[in-house]
Amino acid sequence: MSWKLLLAMPFAALMGGWATISVEDLPDYLVAGQPTTLAFTVRQHGVEPMGRLAPTIDARAGSMGATATARAVGHGRYEASLTLAHAGDWTITINSGYHHSRVRLLPIQVVQSAGHTPVTLTAVERGERLFVAKGCQTCHVDIDVGPKLTGRTFEVDYLARWLANPRAVRANAEMPNLNLKPAEIAALTAFLNRSAKAS
Repeated sequence: MSWKLLLAMPFAALMGGWATISVEDLPDYLVAGQPTTLAFTVRQHGVEPMGRLAPTIDARAGSMGATATARAVGHGRYEASLTLAHAGDWTITINSGYHHSRVRLLPIQVVQSAGHTPVTLTAVERGERLFVAKGCQTCHVDIDVGPKLTGRTFEVDYLARWLANPRAVRANAEMPNLNLKPAEIAALTAFLNRSAKAS
């Protein structure tokens, strides 16, 4: 085997070995002891949905932990039921089952009972959580394949149209349609524009 081929192998593995994870209906908080269904899509290179994976979920809060195994519910779409037994701030990591691709969600509050309502998230805070949970962080920050978004301000109507359906704005857009809801688009817009102004 030539040294050129040896040098090329890690690069090729990197190019074929990453995926994004887009979480649907990210909750603002969870209730201790109550099962929550987490649904998500895994896309190779952020575009093509990937079937035949065995994703897992790992949740941690200090010394406490919980795990769940996801099942396929469509091509590239998976669901898992997760129950967190104790109140506190939990960090949830979704492992795609494809190489080392995973997403670590921003900490989520687990309340003791349904009657204990946590502090309401602002649009910017919710947008920041969605930026991670929808896979935006993977392409635009971690892997660095999407355009840099920091330091830029976006026209609200244009950004809303783009997030609703990128290919309706530009036919050759590489970003997939994440099927974002209007409230998610509003939160992401608030976060992206706030982030740009802060940099």
